[in-house]
Amino acid sequence: MGTTPGANVRAGPWPDAPEDRVLLARVARQDDQAFRILVDRHLGAIVALARRMLKDEAEADDVAQEALLRLWRAGETLDVGPHGLRPWLRRVTSNLCLDRIRATRRTVVTDEVPEVAEPPTQAQGLEDQDLARRVGEAMNALPERQRRALTLFHHEGLSQAEVGEVLGVSDEAVESLLSRARRALRASLEKDWKALLQSEG
Repeated sequence: MGTTPGANVRAGPWPDAPEDRVLLARVARQDDQAFRILVDRHLGAIVALARRMLKDEAEADDVAQEALLRLWRAGETLDVGPHGLRPWLRRVTSNLCLDRIRATRRTVVTDEVPEVAEPPTQAQGLEDQDLARRVGEAMNALPERQRRALTLFHHEGLSQAEVGEVLGVSDEAVESLLSRARRALRASLEKDWKALLQSEG
């Protein structure tokens, strides 16, 4: 209850990992009690992650329920590593959150059309859209793990330890992924880099 998300993630094999494997085997046989034990063990962590990413408690609860439903359906087919179910659940939760964030951004519309045209603002808006497009293209060109690390760390506000837990890698690996992603973006967006940093600051 009192632990900080991401704390002690790299201290060694997660102590509950062996029991997670046993419980998963029981879940595969539709054992409700085993599933409840896993829910009690992991629900708090994934709800906290979803709330941090979505900034909305109701949405976060929905995402956590969906992640657990996927766990119920997956059962014994999951490959549980030395950290047990934690990395898998956090990865599924973060992906579900990112899907919701992307869907929200795509469906933001305005009901009001401005009556008076504002050419300078419109021109700036076009420039911003062009920059956003180039940044999006540069992000999409990154390897998947670099892109996810950058998104989780810079845009969703997760700590390096939390990013590492979501991706199932060490803090050092996260640092390397972020460094390589930044270098690649800097090379792709050399002339836009200063503007990009100013907009993020």
